[in-house]
Amino acid sequence: MKQIASRFLEFRGTHYEFGYRQGQELKGTILYENHLKWNKPRRRPRYIVNQLEAKQLIRSLSPLIWEELEGIADGLKVPIEQVVKNYSGYQQEWIKSGCSILTGKDYYVRNYDYHPKTYEGRFVIFQPKRAYATIGPTQRITGRTDGMNEEGLVIGYNFVNRRNPGDGFICNMISRMILENCKTNEEAIELIKEIPHRHSFNYVLYDKGGNSHVVEGTPRAVEIREGPISTNHFDILRHENRHHLGDSFRRKKLLEENISKLSSCYEAFRFFNDRDRGIFSEKYTNWAGTLHTTAYIPKDLSVWYAVGGDREPFIFSFKEWLKGKDSRIKKLRGYLNTEEAMPFMDRS
Repeated sequence: MKQIASRFLEFRGTHYEFGYRQGQELKGTILYENHLKWNKPRRRPRYIVNQLEAKQLIRSLSPLIWEELEGIADGLKVPIEQVVKNYSGYQQEWIKSGCSILTGKDYYVRNYDYHPKTYEGRFVIFQPKRAYATIGPTQRITGRTDGMNEEGLVIGYNFVNRRNPGDGFICNMISRMILENCKTNEEAIELIKEIPHRHSFNYVLYDKGGNSHVVEGTPRAVEIREGPISTNHFDILRHENRHHLGDSFRRKKLLEENISKLSSCYEAFRFFNDRDRGIFSEKYTNWAGTLHTTAYIPKDLSVWYAVGGDREPFIFSFKEWLKGKDSRIKKLRGYLNTEEAMPFMDRS
């Protein structure tokens, strides 16, 4: 077992100020040292970022995020071009991953499954001046693996495939854009259709009205269906699916068989987080191990969070935080059944 600690970061202010703060705090950390290795010359770079195109798209879709990127650059004292390449979420690679999501009466629960070497160990609560306040774990610093905003809109994603990528944004930045700019599923669906997609993912939306939609998004098409369950395949855009989907179908069937029994958020959380129930995964070397379990309850704006399996959730009142009550939480500890390196703890 490897003990890890996810750091909590709370901030109120402008996007530029938030970016500057993050840049200052990143500098000199093991996490940033590992990020710098992305910039080393390669014979065949994993992705290329068109700086002008990225800037134009971000400023048209979610302009405040551009201000955050400028703040990060100033905080790190590096060129904006480096920050755009590493943290803008535009034209970046994504390796296969797992993930399962279920929505029920008044709750949304999700397992984030990926390789430990990608995990940042950061949980951010941000109240900006000119966008919706958001809460959730980060990916690529500016992106969100899943999250909720002050209006009770929740989003999370499931990887489907990375074949035939397009010029566009990766999943975690799409999640961030939705959370900062949308109040309801209807608004989120409208925006997600405008955003160019780099890879193929399911995005599960859930709002305070109890609406639950799965957005099947690819660089070529976006389709919408209503439903409470999402794993790692498309139901509408089936021609976009990978060939090996046995585990995705297994988890979906397991969720379908048990959804009627999961009448409370706690029961659903346990079903996802208990290591012996069939949803929690320890396939870390295969890029599909569960790193955290989150649950969101829009009606009272509460967030449940646990790193690793067989953990009681840490329950956070986003509603009280929005009223000005700061948290005293600095880190949340957990355990993963792996010895794989973590980029915020281990030098690679």
